Amino acid sequence: MTTIHTAAITAVLPEAFDERWSRLPGIQVDGRRITIDPAQYFFRFESNTWLVADWELVRSQLLDVEETTESAVEQLALEFIKTHTKSTSDAARVLATAYEVYAYLFRDEHLVGLGLPQITADHLRMLRQAATLMALNKVELDGRISNVGPCWFFPAATSVVFDLADETGGMLDEVYHGGWFNEHPRIESIKAHAALGGRLVHGCQSVPDQTGGVVAPYGASMAVFRDDLAAFKAGWIEQVYAHRVSPAA
Repeated sequence: MTTIHTAAITAVLPEAFDERWSRLPGIQVDGRRITIDPAQYFFRFESNTWLVADWELVRSQLLDVEETTESAVEQLALEFIKTHTKSTSDAARVLATAYEVYAYLFRDEHLVGLGLPQITADHLRMLRQAATLMALNKVELDGRISNVGPCWFFPAATSVVFDLADETGGMLDEVYHGGWFNEHPRIESIKAHAALGGRLVHGCQSVPDQTGGVVAPYGASMAVFRDDLAAFKAGWIEQVYAHRVSPAA
């Protein structure tokens, strides 16, 4: 565990988070207020700056812009990031921005076209909350992963917090990284994640691998990212699962 400072992170978000997030070390939930102790919460916390852009600016200037034969959606997002994002050490702002991103991406209207009738609006709420917390994770341009919290390991964290069976947790993970991976949601995701200064990248190809994802800057070395992730994931996943509450508890 590496940490650069121990100042608490406190954010008040539009939605009350599930109090069971407090099962994970270093996080306390009181309705809409979330408090995180970096020294306890993160496995690795080496950077307290993030790139963010104003969500309303993303909504008004990027979400409805269409790509052309001369300008792909990734180029549009990259140009927006270059022009509008700023570095911040305000983790509460990062969480607030992330909440808006994922409230948009995991909105209830998608349930109809998802093709997974077992996924409910409550499941989308779980996705919104976990993905919001994942925004504090960070990858540097050289590919090194500088910040890692338990929500990196999506099925493990959601199983602990929401008492999900492995099958349900895996299904949620599929929705998070693969279940909507057709072109329309992909384009939505690229545009929305510009608010967090990059694009969503995944370390896994299947549910059992559960290597999670992170918003990485365009240009980050994916080879270094892959190797760094492979080196630490198994032990840290095991630590997350250790906080599961048994049914008899």
